[in-house]
Amino acid sequence: MVGILVQLIISALLLWVVEQKNLTALGIFPAGLRVRQFILGFVVAGSLCAVAQLFYSSFTHSLWKINPFYSSQVLLKSIGLDLKSVLFEELIFRGALLYILIQKIGSRKAILLSAVAFGIYHWFSSNAWSNPVMMIYVFTSTGIMGLVWAFAFSRTKSMALPIGLHVGWNLFYNSVFSNGPWGDILLVLEQTEDSMQLTGVISLINFIMSTVLVPLFIWFVVRKTKDGDTSGTPFN
Repeated sequence: MVGILVQLIISALLLWVVEQKNLTALGIFPAGLRVRQFILGFVVAGSLCAVAQLFYSSFTHSLWKINPFYSSQVLLKSIGLDLKSVLFEELIFRGALLYILIQKIGSRKAILLSAVAFGIYHWFSSNAWSNPVMMIYVFTSTGIMGLVWAFAFSRTKSMALPIGLHVGWNLFYNSVFSNGPWGDILLVLEQTEDSMQLTGVISLINFIMSTVLVPLFIWFVVRKTKDGDTSGTPFN
């Protein structure tokens, strides 16, 4: 948590020096609306992640089972790691820097730049740098999601919705369905006699669903979300 505190201090300094704003510029108020936006993001992204994982198990004829070595302590630790990683990434990519970029170069360019940076960042965080095919996949999947989350920040003038979306997706992906770097947590994929690897058209459908359709649905939800800004300061 020390790292998060340092990020908040740096964010506050950047906002003050460049824009003469404080951290409330990142959309803390009105508090009630921001809580609702966070919950909306969490529910939407978590539900979509669950649907995507269920489709994957259906395509591969596999079954999701409770991890036989599951423990509440391990789950809580995994959730804590998810929260820390999300806050770390959000403060970098959907925080003060994105706010400043929106003011300086406009929303569209700022959102695109944030998404590209988010995709490149995941080359390093996922150790995909030496594998060109994996680099393309990681950049595409995380870049598109980063595009939608940056749009959520621009649309609502707050970090609440993108944080909710990010937490919802990561928590279900990593801690519920055990796909992340924390290992087997709550559910594990069990092979059956009919289990198979994704290939051909089915593999393409699964890729399109998780990389295109999920972000597209989130984008649609974000478009319908009120900004709730009361500062009188528009985003470009």
